[in-house]
Amino acid sequence: MENSSFSAPLPRRAFLKTAATAAIVSSTVRPIAAAPAISASSTDLNRILASPALALDFVKSPVTIASMELLRNGRTYLVRTRSTDGAEVITVPNPAAMAKAYPIFTDLIAPVFVKQDARTVEKLLWDVYRHSSNYKLQGLAFWVGVAAAEMAALELMGQVAKRPLADFFGGAKKRDIPVYYASGNRGNTPEAEIEYLQKLVGDSGVRALKFRLGGRMSRNADSLPGRTEALIALARKTFGPAMTLYADANSSYDAAEGIRVGRVMEEHRYGFYEEPCEFDDLWSTKAVADALTIPVAGGEQEFSLHRWQWMIANRGVDIVQPDLHYGGGMIRATKVARMAATAGMTVVPHMSGGGLGYVDVVQFASFTPNIGPFMEFKGNTTLPVTCATSSLKCEGGGVRCPTGYGVGVTLDPSFVQQATMVPRS
Repeated sequence: MENSSFSAPLPRRAFLKTAATAAIVSSTVRPIAAAPAISASSTDLNRILASPALALDFVKSPVTIASMELLRNGRTYLVRTRSTDGAEVITVPNPAAMAKAYPIFTDLIAPVFVKQDARTVEKLLWDVYRHSSNYKLQGLAFWVGVAAAEMAALELMGQVAKRPLADFFGGAKKRDIPVYYASGNRGNTPEAEIEYLQKLVGDSGVRALKFRLGGRMSRNADSLPGRTEALIALARKTFGPAMTLYADANSSYDAAEGIRVGRVMEEHRYGFYEEPCEFDDLWSTKAVADALTIPVAGGEQEFSLHRWQWMIANRGVDIVQPDLHYGGGMIRATKVARMAATAGMTVVPHMSGGGLGYVDVVQFASFTPNIGPFMEFKGNTTLPVTCATSSLKCEGGGVRCPTGYGVGVTLDPSFVQQATMVPRS
């Protein structure tokens, strides 16, 4: 018997989304279409969660982790991982989150990976969750550290096996990844935000933009009176029908206000509506998604695979947005994407910013079949890195995915040498 908590899709909502898609296709604006709802059974979703995400047949011998150290150079954190055979890799975790949560990584996460075969990384994700009751720390502060360890293990295997990251996930489907430029502003006037968005377009050539609405966890208050409605209309007027526009409410609204703002966005043919309600209020978010034809996106702060399963089975959102760092890494995000694919849903990962986060996103986009049309981008990296297969810059509206071993990016050795080790507390 199927789990009754996984309800069937709503026929009316499926009809509305399909009708909206037809209208969108007939116009010059090409937002992400909310696919007609497909029933995803608990059996199918449980099978995905229980199945291995990685292809490892080409890693013939153990890759035993000898050490996993956290380094710091200014505000940048690095993870240096060495194998017992002498391989060494440097990876870049989420800098802002690691600055606050590094003791969890150094004391409770990294030690679980040391002396283990990196090929067992999927098992290690569960082992580290159980270790020393780490599950009681469940949240972004914990899973950001797990992502750092997982990405280090994947990079080590990539370098040892001489294979790009995408090969561990079934191989790359494309290299050139279109991006949308995301503004981080809120509280400026609509006119000032438009001027800023125009600069972003001029510098990058992007064909899609995202900006912020509401007041951020503000219980329906706008950051400036009337800013949201005015900016929605002004952005469409300024950039015209050929520009794909998205907007992020950052948990600003209850369901009723979220629906009202969403209808304004529908009027101006926006591509998706991100996180209208408080991020952990799955029910209000679903109510907004059910009421609107514009695709509703969400999940950047979701770290529970069980809640992801509920959101996908019950169509709590139309577009899933796992964050590759906040949610615990590439493997867990891939399981979310594969569950979403079973339900006919698109994945557009959230990019939490800093470090090489956007490079991680374009890597993920290169191998994920049900990826959306544009990936999030917040600016080129300022880290001293080299890459033989990509400029790592947004050029002509996209970023070319590196194809070297692992992630395919090398940090300047002198930058690494200047870093100091962060000790265990």
